[in-house]
Amino acid sequence: MTPAHTPSPVRPPASFAERLRLYGQLIRFDKPVGTLLLLWPTLTALWIAAGGPPPWHIAAIFALGTFLMRSAGCAINDWADRHVDLHVERTRNRPLTSGRITGAEALGVAAALALAAGLLILPLNLLTWAYAVLAVGVAASYPFFKRFFPVPQAWLGIAFSFGIPMGFAAVRGEVPALAWLLLAANLLWVIAYDTEYALVDLPDDLKIGIRTSAITFGRHVVAIVMACHAAHLALMALAGALAGLGWPWWLALAGAAALAARDWWLIREKDRARCFQAFRENHRIGALLWLGAIAASALG
Repeated sequence: MTPAHTPSPVRPPASFAERLRLYGQLIRFDKPVGTLLLLWPTLTALWIAAGGPPPWHIAAIFALGTFLMRSAGCAINDWADRHVDLHVERTRNRPLTSGRITGAEALGVAAALALAAGLLILPLNLLTWAYAVLAVGVAASYPFFKRFFPVPQAWLGIAFSFGIPMGFAAVRGEVPALAWLLLAANLLWVIAYDTEYALVDLPDDLKIGIRTSAITFGRHVVAIVMACHAAHLALMALAGALAGLGWPWWLALAGAAALAARDWWLIREKDRARCFQAFRENHRIGALLWLGAIAASALG
């Protein structure tokens, strides 16, 4: 059960500039790690789908669309968690939770960003549009999964992976088995790094009573996180083999494995600060794999 709470009084900012600054905080404009965690796997999928650089306009649409949808997701998440966040040390001073913006404003920001993302994909094919609609539904429902689903990070993994089938649909006009293999790999990676993130809030989440993988995995959490990292890289290796990627891909995988191993060093004692560091550094795994896909496709 969520503890009783007293809503913070709404204190509208004094100026338009201040309001824009708060909207920026709402969508985590000053915290790009979340966008990068979404962006690198999407770009990797585009390069693999195209067998090299995808059409520039498709790459630009997906890059900007990733930013817009992640930002909209943050606004929806804060609206859904506006009462819960009051009881979490890391989130109690967010603009919506602290009353500096209203729930209606947060929903308006989310709707505007989602609409902009929708307009972006208009030049793409109908299959991409269909997957985009599914992606919005999954992303919008994620915050509520924390109320009842024991591993909501798995649902987040699906939401964070929808750029992969969308990328194949945009480039190839179809979504082959390789795309679903990449999605499965990315889902496991999301479970790994978002469980690290959940370890940061573990004491607060236990008091509040919401569900997270960090709680569900219990004393096995570190082992399961590392198993997810290993499974992610194993599936990415299989995807690279099926796509015929050359030695740069395998070199990138080796580097990604070293970065994942560092996560164990950081999270092994479940220290909150070090778990947060592990989460923040995870985007380097995705960036390295994208660079490996670029180099492998360039060398044929």
